[in-house]
Amino acid sequence: MKTAILTAVCGIAVSAVMLGAGFVSGSSVNADELPQVVRVADNAPFSSAADKAAIEAIIHDYLVKNPEVMLEVQDALEKKQSEAQRVAQEKVIKDSAKQIFDASYDGIVGNPDGKISIVEFFDYNCHFCKGALPDMQALVKENKDLRFVLKEFPILGEDSAKASVVSMAFKKLMPEKYGDFHLQLLGGNGRADEAKAIKIAVSLGADEAALRQEMKDPAIQKDIQSTYDLANKLSISGTPSYVVGDEVVFGALGKKVLDEKLANVRACDHTTC
Repeated sequence: MKTAILTAVCGIAVSAVMLGAGFVSGSSVNADELPQVVRVADNAPFSSAADKAAIEAIIHDYLVKNPEVMLEVQDALEKKQSEAQRVAQEKVIKDSAKQIFDASYDGIVGNPDGKISIVEFFDYNCHFCKGALPDMQALVKENKDLRFVLKEFPILGEDSAKASVVSMAFKKLMPEKYGDFHLQLLGGNGRADEAKAIKIAVSLGADEAALRQEMKDPAIQKDIQSTYDLANKLSISGTPSYVVGDEVVFGALGKKVLDEKLANVRACDHTTC
């Protein structure tokens, strides 16, 4: 990403320097012609080797004397890309609201009928998800109207994928105990895998034979794939990631940040935002 940004920055800086110098291939230009300058700089031949050498010298001199220009343009480009991503995510959240907040295959912790939701994309073997588990517990305890939606997003290997299959099968059989299952598997020591997930499910009262049969349901793989597709649309590639209101929050940023996002959503409920 940084290489691509710096390449773009260099191109913009070259054009800017040519513009400041007042010529490209021997022709004077003004600010209104910047797009043309970029095309000429990229595609047109120089009128002579001397012109090319002169322009290269001016560019080199300018960038050496004003290196902060590169950082300024890079910063502006990153902000523009970030804003474009945010706008795209808002549209996905609006268009896919039911799949994000109310998919039947997702687990729910907290108040299933709550008026406000946090959606977490998680992996049972994600170290940062484990670290964020107390945040979820505290938020649910402090916000009685909070639905905490848990999306199985196994991206850390085969063990994670198999643990998620057990989790989703258990949720179908015993949805009332899903929260306990989730806390024990994510909060446990060591790596989560199929055997560990089944052991926890059975300890919570699941019939092992019925559980293993439910694990074979092809709908489970289809539902996990739906979550993968949704994550791709939202530019989510790591865990934990959250959707709060119309915003995607990347990473385990802590309870304070999620509290702030919840406050923003509550404020919007009483305004036109």
